[in-house]
Amino acid sequence: MTTECKSLRPMENDGFQVVTEVITHKLNHIPIFKVRSLFHEDLLGAMGARPRQWAVVEPTFCQPLSCTDLYLSVKFLPEVGDFGSLPPKVQRFVAEKAELMNPAGIFICDGSEKEYQDIIDKLVERGVLTPLKAYENNYLCRTDPRDVARVESKTWMVTKDKYDSVCHTPEGVKPIMGQWMSEEQFAQELDARFPGCMAGRPMYVVPFSMGPIGGPLSKIGIELTDSRVDIDPETTCSYVVLCMKIMTRMEKVINHWPCNPDKVMIAHRPVEREIWSYGSGYGGNSLLGKKCFALRIACNIGYDEGWMAEHMLIMGITNPEGHERFVAAAFPSACGKTNLAMLEPTIPGWKVRVVGDDIAWMKFGDDGRLYAINPEAGFFGVAPGTSNKTNPMAMASFQKNSIFTNVAETADGEYFWEGLEKELKEKKNITDEQLRQIEIINWLGEKWHIGDEGKAAHPNSRFTAPAGQCPIIHPQWEAPQGVPIDAIIFGGRRPEGVPLVFESFSWEHGILVGALVKSEATAAAEHTGKQVYKQVNNIFPV
Repeated sequence: MTTECKSLRPMENDGFQVVTEVITHKLNHIPIFKVRSLFHEDLLGAMGARPRQWAVVEPTFCQPLSCTDLYLSVKFLPEVGDFGSLPPKVQRFVAEKAELMNPAGIFICDGSEKEYQDIIDKLVERGVLTPLKAYENNYLCRTDPRDVARVESKTWMVTKDKYDSVCHTPEGVKPIMGQWMSEEQFAQELDARFPGCMAGRPMYVVPFSMGPIGGPLSKIGIELTDSRVDIDPETTCSYVVLCMKIMTRMEKVINHWPCNPDKVMIAHRPVEREIWSYGSGYGGNSLLGKKCFALRIACNIGYDEGWMAEHMLIMGITNPEGHERFVAAAFPSACGKTNLAMLEPTIPGWKVRVVGDDIAWMKFGDDGRLYAINPEAGFFGVAPGTSNKTNPMAMASFQKNSIFTNVAETADGEYFWEGLEKELKEKKNITDEQLRQIEIINWLGEKWHIGDEGKAAHPNSRFTAPAGQCPIIHPQWEAPQGVPIDAIIFGGRRPEGVPLVFESFSWEHGILVGALVKSEATAAAEHTGKQVYKQVNNIFPV
């Protein structure tokens, strides 16, 4: 398959050179837009590179007529921030994909605050982000209405053996826990999408760490994205890069949104540790450090290395005597993990602190106990229903430095979604009639009032906030070794037919309970209606 598939064809050993540009034999010069202060030194070390003095490239824009007219001035600084200091394997990966996708240039992200603010400024300028003026550094993004959730129907696992990816089922019966694509079909699908797909736009190189940098369970990834919002290579900037900065560790408006719904494909190659995502800018489909890497690929890495990747929150619970126990809880998306992880106890003397609200990587330690880390660095939570009544800690977490996707905005520059009506009324000290007169722009960018038809916010609208801003974040939330797990909870959305809470008879019985979990579909995926899905250990995030 590798020799027949253009998208997977390896580059020759002498196929590229690094000067102040990436030069491939087929495409010739590809300018590097930025290569300064590339990574935290620890991140480079984790990738296998050695810090050294090198030529650091700073772009000097001389009224370029085209991308090839971008002139670069070079000076020597004792930094680790250049393409040449990347490990050879990463250099080759970037060069191969640049040759395939034909970008106008290569923009290597460094995760710095300056870069973050530069991207925000450009996204605001292009109309992709709207500042929420009532807060400090909070922004609203509205997506294309066709690109609002994960698309499980277009998400695939690509393996040589079908049953390495899905369960055995009778002929004609579709497996419910995943979808398999043959390597031959995968090659055809790639070649129908990726050759030349970044023409006229920069390729963003996003290095990131899942888990504390250098930790025993942490993993390093490289995401390449264009996430275009404009065809001008000088002003193209990336919503994906912005959210990756929050969610991982780096040190009409909808017409601007990058998506191609007809050709959406999210394909995973677990053996090769690769993810190919095309056509969607929605978080779960394009923030590849989340479900794609942290669950799907990580499950396979964990299987090979002897640990587990689970769709679980992690929380610490301390009793009045000061004894703390750590609990992991597995629920599907939009079923209450964030609310439970940030629980505010009403019983005097008890305390809850959050380690993570979505994903846990777990491994047995030398002492025989099960330890878990939160591989993410931020919260990507469902907005509707979140309020100071249901989750005051989440509300406190996103009062600044946060991105809101597909929520509504009031005339005063405040975020709004279903569930905030009472708080808005009390805050403004107004009557019900006055509440209905408040001017709101809904998630579609249209004028809207409380009581009007339709929703102010999309049911799967999201907030993206740095985890460190949560008032009850646990002091050990970034401990490299993780925290010891004392109990596991399995749950889901089942409004009828099962008890609200029950305890298993033993750990063995608990494994059976987890394997038998079912849950109603939610707005987090493209399913609609009250379909009940099988949820083995809640690893399938409907």
